[in-house]
Amino acid sequence: MNEVSVRAPKISRDRLKKKLYFFSLVAALLILAAFFSEYLCPYDPYAQDMSLAKAAPSAQHLLGTDRYGRDMLSRVIAGSFTSIFSTLALVGFITVLGTIIGVFCAWAGKWIDTVLMRLADMFLAFPGLVFALAVAAVLGGGVHNAIFALAAISWPKYARLARSQTLAQQELPYMQAVRMAGSSPLKIIRKHVLPNIAGPILVTAMLDIGTMMIELAGLSFLGLGAKPPIPEWGSMMSDTRNLLATQPWVTLAPGFAIFLSVMIFNLLGDTVRDWLDPKNRR
Repeated sequence: MNEVSVRAPKISRDRLKKKLYFFSLVAALLILAAFFSEYLCPYDPYAQDMSLAKAAPSAQHLLGTDRYGRDMLSRVIAGSFTSIFSTLALVGFITVLGTIIGVFCAWAGKWIDTVLMRLADMFLAFPGLVFALAVAAVLGGGVHNAIFALAAISWPKYARLARSQTLAQQELPYMQAVRMAGSSPLKIIRKHVLPNIAGPILVTAMLDIGTMMIELAGLSFLGLGAKPPIPEWGSMMSDTRNLLATQPWVTLAPGFAIFLSVMIFNLLGDTVRDWLDPKNRR
């Protein structure tokens, strides 16, 4: 019997381009909507009206109202600013920090590399969310402290990736030629190393957006993230979780917003990964 080799299906470049444009546009529209959320809310997300408390979805309030009579659609829209931009700030920070540390370790080597990588291993040894809960609890909660807590456990992944990619670049023949040409280390890193390692780091960051959004929402759900009355999807689900059996719309609305946002960013990350895959470039 002849052996049949199984290969991963090659994706059309034109199809990938259409998917990349589509999901980039959807993600950009989501970010723009979050940025201008203050102007998109049909009602004041902070205004309370106890006569409308726990109202079911209707033409006036499409997602109903919460226990204080606040319009849930306005709360969800307003909460997108905190939820989305906190996540983007977190991913951007850990990507830059981890990349800088990883490249520095690979370039400097010796004891600096050993110390920083052992520190990264120490952070990676702890269960991520449990360690973030401990850090956030010590800091007292709040959005900024939740971001710091998640950053403390997330940067080693990028440092490890940037270090391995930089070490691989150092072994290539062109790097030896650049060094012999007399280029300074900073110039080599800026012009040759960073552009060549940016692809894997970008893909990792894109795929991390959904994960970080869920973990930030999880910290807020446990009371260690955004504090009321700031609208944030995780804290909104926490505040209304005891109403899930009787008025499920107040809990499901922010939960669906998290699901939709995570799905959009994950699909965009998957598409970027396929676009940068060498198998799909021909």
